[in-house]
Amino acid sequence: MSNLANSNLWLSHIKRLHAIAESGLAFSPEEFDRERFEEISLIAQQMMSDLASVPVKQISDLVTPFHRRYVTPQVEVRGAVIKDNKILLVQEKSDKKWTLPGGYADVGLTAVQNIKKEIEEEANVHINNARLISLRHKASGDYDPDIREFYKILFLCEPVEPIQEMAGMETSDAAFFDLDHIPTLSTGRTIMRDLQDAFAYFADDHKLTTIE
Repeated sequence: MSNLANSNLWLSHIKRLHAIAESGLAFSPEEFDRERFEEISLIAQQMMSDLASVPVKQISDLVTPFHRRYVTPQVEVRGAVIKDNKILLVQEKSDKKWTLPGGYADVGLTAVQNIKKEIEEEANVHINNARLISLRHKASGDYDPDIREFYKILFLCEPVEPIQEMAGMETSDAAFFDLDHIPTLSTGRTIMRDLQDAFAYFADDHKLTTIE
């Protein structure tokens, strides 16, 4: 097994251990059990810190709930807009790399409302409707490893003409690219398979949604 595959396997085990501990803290009424779950949670966070080579506080800030709850995956939405056989990408300010527009799903909005908002905010592009391309478990794909758990929802979006793409507050640039000239991708957010799937779905109105 390669070092990367081994690291991903360990990360998966650690995240599961942490989720069990946090869920136990959310529901266990016994003080003795809660102390043990707290210890397990802290050990898992330290293991994540060691694996990622970052301070343990940075891990705790990401994975420890504001209040104890049953731990479930977060939801991320991404939208593919295709025009003239080119796909819309935005450049992230954080890493200067490119991705499909999108981000965390906000509470109170449907999945489609979320992706409409994200594309408008990040690329100044408005959409009429969206079709579901795929629902994926991030950790099971080829994305960069992440200590958090995600379901990634990818939509094919129909743009409102005329299109005048431009960067938003969280992006440095927005532009359309063909598949042969894709810039460096922010692979924690978007991978080439996402783009290829979007073009395949765009070309086939009867293509089935991928769920993984």
